[in-house]
Amino acid sequence: MINETLLNWYDANARPMPWRIPPADSKNGVRPDPYHIWLSEVMLQQTTVAAVIRYFLAFQRRWPDVHALANADDADVMGEWAGLGYYARARNLLKCARIISSDYGGIFPDTEAELLRLPGVGPYTAAAIAAIAFDRQATVLDANVERVVVRLYAITAPLPDSKKSLQGLAGQLTPAKRAGDYAQAVMDLGATICSQKPTCEICPVAANCMAREQGIATELPIKRAKLPKPTRYGIAYIAQRNDGAILLETRPEKGLLGGMLALPTTEWIEAAAIEAPPLDAKWSTLGAPVKHTFTHFHLLLTVKTAHVDMAAAPTRGQFEIPTAATPGKLPTVMLKAYSAGISAIGVE
Repeated sequence: MINETLLNWYDANARPMPWRIPPADSKNGVRPDPYHIWLSEVMLQQTTVAAVIRYFLAFQRRWPDVHALANADDADVMGEWAGLGYYARARNLLKCARIISSDYGGIFPDTEAELLRLPGVGPYTAAAIAAIAFDRQATVLDANVERVVVRLYAITAPLPDSKKSLQGLAGQLTPAKRAGDYAQAVMDLGATICSQKPTCEICPVAANCMAREQGIATELPIKRAKLPKPTRYGIAYIAQRNDGAILLETRPEKGLLGGMLALPTTEWIEAAAIEAPPLDAKWSTLGAPVKHTFTHFHLLLTVKTAHVDMAAAPTRGQFEIPTAATPGKLPTVMLKAYSAGISAIGVE
């Protein structure tokens, strides 16, 4: 059986991760902390393990359980999340933590159906938590698992069109026992051996792989062609007061970078940016715009700087004395603009 082979391989080759229980302990009935699994799975949505580990450890140290996270200040959580991207996840993380703390007494539900009712928990995340935290027979299907299943069965229909059939095939492979270990085994296989450039010669299930047999493993999975990303344009304003304070604002809760600390900017549009300075000043424009790519568009952000006196009255935001911690609270695109502006105006 493919699942038995994969579990044996996982027992010997499981990647160590701070939220995981080693397979030897798992086989003896030790279960991971559901809070850790939920936290890691939310962070891992569209993000690599390598990028997540540092953030997971920081959150775990600062908020060691779901009650602590539920009682955290929104700005502190958003600041700790800065740089990880997809910031709606952080807002939903707080909403979910508060529901688990207040409505569930800090106890995570253990079924996919109940987990799906929580903010920020979709089908993949619900299945992953149910399987890994509670050993439920839930079918986990992320990009790594998709790649494994596509090659095992030589599926030539493009993704995402074939996702429904892949879900069914993956479900047939999911065992009733050790479902959590199996989910992590197939994810590890897809991340390490059955990667975009597969090393079939060391794959534990190579003998069962139809794509390898047909000589098309490196061509799969086939993905439907994506439309080109549009480019949007905007302006970011960096105003420095005489006392060294910098004008910053918290972005609206809804929308891109919602709730994050940021520089005041214009709207980001697919045309020349329309000026919207946060105060009257003599603005200087940096020579080259900051470039950043979001999931659905590229952004070219012109950076403008100004020195203002203590009486300056912005229409939005507030002046703050920058500290060593300030850059770490900014999302990546804002950090790029902030760094460029700081270099230009010479803030210490």
